[in-house]
Order: sequence, then C-alpha cells, then structure tokens
Amino acid sequence: MLTSGYTAAGVTVPDTKLAREATELVRESTTDLVYHHSRRVFWFGSVQGRNRGLSADPELLYIGAMFHDLGLNEQFRSSGRRFEVDSADEARRFLQAHGVPEDSIRRVWTAIALHTTPGIPEFMEPEVALVTAGVEYDVLGIGYDDISAADRAEITALHPRPDFKRNILRAFTEGVAPKPDTTFGNVKADVLERFVSGYQRANFVDIIESSDWPE
Repeated sequence: MLTSGYTAAGVTVPDTKLAREATELVRESTTDLVYHHSRRVFWFGSVQGRNRGLSADPELLYIGAMFHDLGLNEQFRSSGRRFEVDSADEARRFLQAHGVPEDSIRRVWTAIALHTTPGIPEFMEPEVALVTAGVEYDVLGIGYDDISAADRAEITALHPRPDFKRNILRAFTEGVAPKPDTTFGNVKADVLERFVSGYQRANFVDIIESSDWPE
C-alpha cells in the first residue's frame, strides 16, 4: 500500500505519524474509489498551490484531502447532516485524538466542510483553498491545463482513475440520496436531480414565499 513519503509531480506525501495513521484509517474504512481520489486531491491541490504561490501546511492539506469524502460512507447516511460535515467531524475527532492545536483543526474542518461550496474556499487559508482546488481538478477538471500532462501522468500512475466519472457520481448518489434535504444550496442537488427518480430539489424562492411571515 502506498502511504507516506511517496513523491509525484515534485510533491511528497508527508512522512509523519499523523499522515501515516490518517492514510491507514481512510484506506481501511472507505472504498478504493474514495481512497485513490483522496490521494489525488492532495497531489492536485498541492501542485495547484505551487502554481498559485500558496504555501500550505502539507500535513494539514493531506489530512483535509484524505478525510474530505469519508462522510459518504454508509454509517453516515442516516445522520441527517451534510456529508461534508460528517467528513469534517471525523477529521476533527482524529486530529483532537492526536493533540493537534485547535487552529489547525479548524482549518482542516473548514477545508472539508466547504469543499463543495464554490466561490468561497479560494479566498481562505491555503489549506482550505487547496483542498477545494484538488477536488475541483480531479472531479470537475477545473484548471485542467494548469497542471502539465507529465505531472498528471505521474499522479495518476500512482492512483489511477478507471471509469472515475461514472463511479464517483454513483458514490455521490449513494452517499446523499438517503438524506436529500442536505443537498439544499449545494452542488449535490444536481446529482440527485440527475440520478434519483422522483427527487425534487428545494427552491429558494418557494421557501421565501411560503414562509410563515405574513407580508
């Protein structure tokens, strides 16, 4: 199993006890799909950080990347909360158990919680901005040409993307379909609208107009 210390595209996975234990936890508790995606998010986010002149704590960026989709796991599907929050809370528990300072925990929590909320993370701390940048690169292809073909090839050689588009959409659907109300105001509503028969997304205007306010 690839864990810590591996280098691709000029970026090395932090070789620390915290990073190793995070890797083991995620590898053991989630699917191959999510594991390999999460590792790519670290690398793509790191390379985008280099491109943008952002200096992130590599260990915190790694933890954010590795935990960001953990909330898609089956045990969270009845939580009633956004999967991003479940993911962020799992990261917080892990970091607190390892005595990580609260400011660092806050950055990781925020990075994970906001990774599907475009337009905000890019203006926050580098760890927050770059988890989202890595996700947007791997899932949506945003900024695809910002990373060279050679660097992409190195990263995907370590963590391939077999039929990734179809498989990640299925994982999103399975993870959030049991709690559809949590998709209000975020991109996962698009997933349910496409793949879940009978799903009707909440409309912001309808909510305002039907509220209990009398005017």
